[in-house]
Amino acid sequence: MKRAIFPGSFDPLTSGHHDIITRGVKLFDELIIAIGENSSKKYMFSLEERKQFIEASFPNDSKIKVVTYKGLTVDFCQENDVEFILRGLRNPADFEFEKAIAHTNRDLAPIETVFLLTAASTSYISSSIVREVILHDGDYTKLVPKSVRLKK
Repeated sequence: MKRAIFPGSFDPLTSGHHDIITRGVKLFDELIIAIGENSSKKYMFSLEERKQFIEASFPNDSKIKVVTYKGLTVDFCQENDVEFILRGLRNPADFEFEKAIAHTNRDLAPIETVFLLTAASTSYISSSIVREVILHDGDYTKLVPKSVRLKK
């Protein structure tokens, strides 16, 4: 069985993330959306809210599993028999950053990284941009899946 992890903070889940998950799930028997916990990061949304956003976006897809984890992604992969890390690329800067991480991960464990280019329609979207729009009461709904709706 080909298993992959799509790791991230998903603070919040964006339309770009949703696109990568939708396309990535077709490549693997199981896709684990792994929400990383980073104690040095300040999040806008709680871990439970972020998990709920993702689960609500893919309610009936048995190939998608949503989990949380701490520590190195490669350690999670080895502990859970995951062979692949899925990553989305928006631009050349993402590629350079992700390439260094992929090389490091491969040095640490026999894990391959698979890159998907984001759709042109979502390539400008990042979680940090979405958070800024939310903080300034802008219309963030164009940037996120329907599952990410805030109560006012």
